[in-house]
Amino acid sequence: MGRSMVKTKVQSRALAVRAVRQKLLLLALLLLGALALSLPALADERPRSFADIAEVLAPAVVNITTEQKIAPEEDEDVPGGLPFADQFRQFLDRQPSPRQIISQGTGFVIDPEGLVVTNHHVIDGASEITVNLTDGRKLKAKVIGADAKTDIALLKVSPNKALPYVELGSSETARVGDWVIAIGNPFGLGGTVTAGIISARHRELGRGSPYADFIQTDASINQGNSGGPLFDLSGRVIGVNTAIYSPTGGSVGIGFAIPSEVVQEIVAELKDKGEVERGWLGVRVQDVTPEIASSLGLDSDKGALVAAVVEDSPADKAGLKVGDIILSFNDQPIDRMKDLPRVVGKTKVGARAPVVFVRDGDARSATVKVEKLEEEPAQIAQADVAPDKEETRTVYGLTLIELTDASRSKYRIDGGVRGVLVVDVAYDSPARDRVRPGDVIVEVGQREVFSPDSVVSQIEQNKQVSGGKPVLLLLSRQGTMTFVTVQDEG
Repeated sequence: MGRSMVKTKVQSRALAVRAVRQKLLLLALLLLGALALSLPALADERPRSFADIAEVLAPAVVNITTEQKIAPEEDEDVPGGLPFADQFRQFLDRQPSPRQIISQGTGFVIDPEGLVVTNHHVIDGASEITVNLTDGRKLKAKVIGADAKTDIALLKVSPNKALPYVELGSSETARVGDWVIAIGNPFGLGGTVTAGIISARHRELGRGSPYADFIQTDASINQGNSGGPLFDLSGRVIGVNTAIYSPTGGSVGIGFAIPSEVVQEIVAELKDKGEVERGWLGVRVQDVTPEIASSLGLDSDKGALVAAVVEDSPADKAGLKVGDIILSFNDQPIDRMKDLPRVVGKTKVGARAPVVFVRDGDARSATVKVEKLEEEPAQIAQADVAPDKEETRTVYGLTLIELTDASRSKYRIDGGVRGVLVVDVAYDSPARDRVRPGDVIVEVGQREVFSPDSVVSQIEQNKQVSGGKPVLLLLSRQGTMTFVTVQDEG
C-alpha cells in the first residue's frame, strides 16, 4: 500500500473524529442552553407570595366554637351534728347549674349551601356548635354525621346567601416536597395562614389507623387548627389537619393531615347515610415478623397473622383459626397487618369475599360473608364506668387517674375525650417537658387505653418488646391531639 493511500485514510479518520467531536460539542451546548432556559422556569414556579391564593381561600375557612355542658358533681350530704350544718346544706343547695366548657377549632365549607367539614374530636360531645364566618356572621350548626375512626365530621349550617367554598383535591397526586398552605384558628386567634411543604406521606400513627394514613407537613399547625384545611397551590384541599407531634406542646414543624381521598369517601357516606358503614371480619391480627416467618418456614414476612378469632364472627363461620396468615382478602393483597382492616372495612356489608391464607405451611382459601362493623361494647362500657373511688397509678413519674365528671369539669375536658387523665408530673420525670397535668393519654404505643392500669401495662409491654426504645403516647391536650415520646433516662 502506497504512502499516499495510507495518508489519505489517516486524514479521513481524523476528519471523522473531528466531525464526531463537533457534533458532541454542539449537543453539549444545546443541553446547556436547554438547562439554562429551564432554570428560570423552575425558579418562576416557586411562589414569591401566598397572598393572592390566601385571599381567595380564607373566606371558605371557618372558626368553630363548641359549648359543652358538664353537670356538677353531686356532693355528699353534710353529716348531722356539725356546727352550722343547716347553713352548709343551704349553701350546697345553691350550687351553680351545669358548667359550660367552650372549645374552638377550625373547619371549611365544601358546598355553598352550607356543608362544613371538620374533625370529629372538635365537635364530639358538644351541646351547641357555632360556625363563625370571616365576614362576621355566626351560624348555628347541626351534625350531619361524624366518624371517630377517621376523625372526620360533617356539619350543616343554613346561610341566608351562598357561602364561599373550596373543593377537595387529590392527595394521591401530591408529592413530598410540594408546597402546601394551612389556614386555621390557632389558639383562638382567628384566620391564620401558614405555609410549608409535604414532608412525608403515608404516615402510620395509630390514630385513625388502619382506616387512614396521614400526610406529614412542616406548615405550622397548633392548638385550634384541628379540622382546618391543608391546601395545594391550586387551591384544592388535599388534607384535613388533625394532629401534631411535639415534645413541648407547641408547633415544632411536624403536623399531620388526613388525606383528601379518605375525606371524600367519609364525607360522601356521612352526607348520604349520616354514618360510615364498614365491613367486619372478626379477627385480631399482628404483623408477620421475619422471625415468625422463619419459624413457620415461610419465604417472606408478608401477610397478617391471626392472633384471635371472635366467636360466631364471619371469620369463625368461615373456618379461620388463630395462627393463620392471611395473604389476600377480596382479591386484594395483604402485605402488612394494617392492610387487612382497611380492605375489609371497604368491603360492602353482606358481600361474599374470598380469602387466601396459609395454615401449617399450606395455602388455603375460604369465602367470608362480611358483616357490619359495630362499636366494641366492652370498650365503651369500660370507658364510661366511673370508679367507686379515685385510685391512682404512677409510671414515668406521671400520676394517673380515670376520667370522671368531676375531673372533666376541673380540667375542662370534653365529654367525647376517652383515655386516662394525668394529674401530676414529677420534677424528675423523663416526661416532664412533654406531658402536663390535665393531659389525657389516649393511646400508648398506638393502642387505646381506658384505665391507669392499662397505661402502665402497655408501657411496660412496649418497653420489653422495643428493647428500651421510646414509647409513643397520643395525648389529648385542650382538644388537640398531640404525639409525644417518653423514654427512661440514664
